[in-house]
Amino acid sequence: MNKISLLSIIALFLFQACAQEPKKNEEVKIEIPKTEIIYTLNDYLKEDKALDAQVEKIFAALDDTAIVAQLIMPAVGKYGQTDALIKQHIKDRVIGGVLMLNGTKDGFTKMISQYEVLNSKYGNLPFLYSADAEPSLVNNKIKGGTIVKKANEIKSIEEVTLCAKTISTDLNAIGINYNFSPVVDMSSNSTVGYRGFGSNPANIIPWSNAFILETQNHNIIATAKHFPGHGLVTGDTHKSLQVLDGELKEIKNYPGLIENGVLSIMVAHIAVKNNFKFDTKGLPSTLSPEIVQGLLRDSLGFKGLIVTDAMNMGGVVSVPQSASKAVSAGCDILLMPVDAKKAHAEILKRYKTDAEFKKKVDAAAKRIIRMKLCIGLLKK
Repeated sequence: MNKISLLSIIALFLFQACAQEPKKNEEVKIEIPKTEIIYTLNDYLKEDKALDAQVEKIFAALDDTAIVAQLIMPAVGKYGQTDALIKQHIKDRVIGGVLMLNGTKDGFTKMISQYEVLNSKYGNLPFLYSADAEPSLVNNKIKGGTIVKKANEIKSIEEVTLCAKTISTDLNAIGINYNFSPVVDMSSNSTVGYRGFGSNPANIIPWSNAFILETQNHNIIATAKHFPGHGLVTGDTHKSLQVLDGELKEIKNYPGLIENGVLSIMVAHIAVKNNFKFDTKGLPSTLSPEIVQGLLRDSLGFKGLIVTDAMNMGGVVSVPQSASKAVSAGCDILLMPVDAKKAHAEILKRYKTDAEFKKKVDAAAKRIIRMKLCIGLLKK
């Protein structure tokens, strides 16, 4: 073989190799497998080999960027990011859901419709759309919805069920499929006290279960919060890290809710000290493997989605690499990171170099995909 022929072969090989690599600015569109099987939220916690197989099939179709994106949920609205930035995040494929934060029923309906058009265009999985649609907050968070009583004004479990039905009907109409409610904290803390059913401690579990059941019967994920308990701290985690000293007294509120099938639990930015088994070593619970994995997953046996409280809150925002630390602790969804794209990049970088961390991300993404299947977002 002469020198010219050898050079020609090398040049052809390099040309073909380059042709197979996407250009830096080239759009990537993934073909998402759809299912003809109709699943419901009641299927999420069941052993189902067909559902397991469908999760694996969808997961296998995703690249690393899309896998990490499932874990990121910024907010849009008055106290969230701009609509334009969320649309850019969709184009960049760095988010897997959106919190609809302080807006109007009509405005949020329009946004969600537009976002799903963009998701289809760019080959993203459909989103989880969440809201703080608690009885005490929903009429301020989503203007134009049906008026309901605040949690501490409700007088019976029948009223709880009616309230959950009313809220869920509005959320269904908007396209919101994930409700960060109910609050199951004790009532003494001023930040969360009026927002739950804790004014009478005997009502917390039965009334919260009634709210959860009605919500999930409307094909909306319900969320018990704020784990491991926000009611017995004195301060506000929006402003600074709060600390539980010693026994975790509000943990008793969770086993009954988990047993009855709540599908999501939100972890608070609360540190724990003077507790031999569950000390968070000065970190908020959201970043503590002892709390998220050790207590919530292992001890309490929770198998649903674990979502952080807002990652821009004072109780966590100053911690370096808080996004990857929350995932490492066992959280599935990072809510409202200060910069969603940076959070995605931080997680993706570690995902590519740390095998144990990769396992945690993959497991979280699969739990989220399973939930999207059970909501019906991936039907043919």
